[in-house]
Amino acid sequence: MNYYGKTKLAGENIIVASGIDFAILRTILVYGTGVNVKNNFALWVINNLHEKKNIRCAYDQISTPTHVSDLAIAVKQCVDAHADGIFHVSGSETVSRYDFAVRAAEVFGYDSSGIVRVASNELQQQAVRPLLTSFVIEKAKKAFNYHPMNVTQGLKLLQEELTGIHLN
Repeated sequence: MNYYGKTKLAGENIIVASGIDFAILRTILVYGTGVNVKNNFALWVINNLHEKKNIRCAYDQISTPTHVSDLAIAVKQCVDAHADGIFHVSGSETVSRYDFAVRAAEVFGYDSSGIVRVASNELQQQAVRPLLTSFVIEKAKKAFNYHPMNVTQGLKLLQEELTGIHLN
């Protein structure tokens, strides 16, 4: 759909055609925190809500957000299992960007009334983005016992990582 996607697919095709043993883990909408982590959708939402800024979030961009801890676990489990092939690795729950932002507001205790529900074409994003990027992770579940968090669990972990406070 865009240059970024085309180059990722080209790289995968080269690896597959090479004949070497490989494992490719595809992921989507990674969020979390750590040392020198670039801004991601979750952090952008949380920072704007904290500053009481209104934000516009697409209701028609649907995906399975992935907490970075789940991605790290998947990599280790894949290596430990000597799995090979192409695997989708993401969170366990499919949500829109808008619903993700509302859930983040709930978990972090912010007012969600400043989250404006819009269609993707109203955002005027530079890159063309697919509307549906939800992953089916059954192959990873079977190959290396991958069982990721849902959105609320991932956001609660993020909240704990950012504040050091464990919420029930």
